[in-house]
Amino acid sequence: MAQPRILILGAPGAGKGTQSAKITDEFDLEHITTGDALRANKEMDISEMDTEYDTPREYMDQGELVPDAVVNAIVDEALSQADGFVLDGYPRNLEQAKELENMTDLDVVLYLDVDEAELVHRLTGRRLDPETGDIYHVEYNPPEDPDIEARLEQRDDDTEETVKERLRVFRENTEPVIDYYEDEGVLERVDGEQTPDEVWEDVKTTIENAAT
Repeated sequence: MAQPRILILGAPGAGKGTQSAKITDEFDLEHITTGDALRANKEMDISEMDTEYDTPREYMDQGELVPDAVVNAIVDEALSQADGFVLDGYPRNLEQAKELENMTDLDVVLYLDVDEAELVHRLTGRRLDPETGDIYHVEYNPPEDPDIEARLEQRDDDTEETVKERLRVFRENTEPVIDYYEDEGVLERVDGEQTPDEVWEDVKTTIENAAT
């Protein structure tokens, strides 16, 4: 099988990072995320794009959102350098989805489908070990060491209020992307409420079936 070009979609907490890591290992692909692509190309000359700054780094240094046009150009550059990939975190809106069509032909569009109540439960239950940076979950993945458990902290973006706002933004911006690919007949839904291993078996089979 030639190296597939895969788009993975899902709400925060759906397991995109876990499954993307497994996909890249299994199929020997590049894992392309918007954040990584921005960091790798932060010195890109965008002076011809009539933007406020001449490089993405200047937006990042100012803590400002990088304009869609710049993100599109950076993702396009990253995709052009990869024979096969799993794209994670882009497109975030319908306009970006239409831009992506001009950049590449996708072999598989995966959507990890998880109920919102489960997403809230997953995200609000996450805890950070401030000494190691490791992430645990109070129910699904608690630490065995009581000393580690005692120092765990909840990150600010994992409080219930923040989580619900993140999911609202996802629904508003990215659900139209899911509908778009579904209307095109290319969306492959995977039940993301299974165990990670069960999700992986479905993801792997879906990729193998779609990319052959």
